[in-house]
Amino acid sequence: MTASVMANVPPAPQLPGVTAVYSGKVRDLYEYPNGSLLFVASDRMSAYDWVLPTTIPDKGRILTAMTLWWFEQLADLVPNHLLSIDVPAAVAGRAMVTQRLEMFPVECVARGYLTGSGLADYNATGQVCGNPLPAGLVDGSRLPEAIFTPATKADLGDHDENVDFEAVVKTVGVEDAEVLRALTLRVYARAEEIARERGIIVADTKLELGRDPATSEIVLADEVLTPDSSRFWPADLWKPGHAQPSFDKQYVRDWLTSPASGWDRGSGDVPPSLPDGVVEQTRAKYVEAYERLTDLTFT
Repeated sequence: MTASVMANVPPAPQLPGVTAVYSGKVRDLYEYPNGSLLFVASDRMSAYDWVLPTTIPDKGRILTAMTLWWFEQLADLVPNHLLSIDVPAAVAGRAMVTQRLEMFPVECVARGYLTGSGLADYNATGQVCGNPLPAGLVDGSRLPEAIFTPATKADLGDHDENVDFEAVVKTVGVEDAEVLRALTLRVYARAEEIARERGIIVADTKLELGRDPATSEIVLADEVLTPDSSRFWPADLWKPGHAQPSFDKQYVRDWLTSPASGWDRGSGDVPPSLPDGVVEQTRAKYVEAYERLTDLTFT
């Protein structure tokens, strides 16, 4: 974890009635006196393990609204950590009151399509996180069936590392590992079906799961199936063989690595500010994803 990345994350602002306990690349976490937590989604944008100097207007509200919508769609599959949306006025619309969980130290990732780090693994080994795949797949290929491709949780500023199922077993035990895999794949299957009906492909998604210390139940936490935690592609433009158009922050990543940004990713320098046009287009993509999925108008 480099000092430059740590310095790049702003401290959580003070809020009445709660104590700030953590400030992440995108989210701020607070604790109430009764032990419940306040999750706040900021408008910060992160890419390549940096917090960008430019925010995306309404991003936190969009992520929170989308997460709340998905909690409703998934309620019969897995309980979630939401207690209330009665939050301080300063963070209204972008925050949730949640229960405290014993979080599993594993990123639970499901992939239904081949791209990103999964594509790199496949090109090198013919597998993704120990899951053998057929020959001849390309960027954007739909997999024969969705696969569980977990990752370790890295410290802030470091990369998560893809691991195989056996690594999860060593970390949490075989019983919990099997439950995490099954839950992740069930949630992905439900989400993929719902999104496809609305013209969006969920190529992959990352879930955070924890245990309720009172009941030992495994619970869905944090953001769920948002453009920050998932790859969303427009179904009508899907064509394997190249990178797909997306509703997620890939648009920002592409600009940062283009000659137009002037940024050398390997230099250790903070990324440049985003141009107004990139900010507007990114916000529009997040809004469109929310409105397509939920059939609601974002206001």
